[in-house]
Amino acid sequence: MFTALDSCKITRVTRTYGGGVVFLTELTKEKRIKKEVTRLKRLFNVIPKNTLESVMSLITNAAFMTVTLEDLQQKINEDGAVTKYQNGENQWGTKKSPEVEIYNTMVKNHASLIKQLTELIPKPDDIPIVPVMPPPKKQDAFERIVNRGQGG
Repeated sequence: MFTALDSCKITRVTRTYGGGVVFLTELTKEKRIKKEVTRLKRLFNVIPKNTLESVMSLITNAAFMTVTLEDLQQKINEDGAVTKYQNGENQWGTKKSPEVEIYNTMVKNHASLIKQLTELIPKPDDIPIVPVMPPPKKQDAFERIVNRGQGG
């Protein structure tokens, strides 16, 4: 069965500047997902390690959805949000494109997933504050004279 996602085999083109020359490189969807996983892991690095390990599948799914949503956006921008259809011989019309339907569903799921991840970030009140005592101050000659005078 053909779906809208099958038609979204789009690669991202990035520019790399080296010595004044512009090189165009294509990133495959897999590489873009890996980059997004790395970005999200860096973003959520304040989540405790044991929790982060257990939610790695959420991070991977969020990265996949982010990249797929970018591809769907590009496809919708190119082809439009509406598609024409034909029912029978004489019945024509327009409807929401399959990419738009997939995009709308996925963007809601993505938002929900990101909300789940952000709720795992410890609140400032939950982070224990360990007071740091300054090192003992070394007395200079003047302070020694003043302190000697206080003792009598």
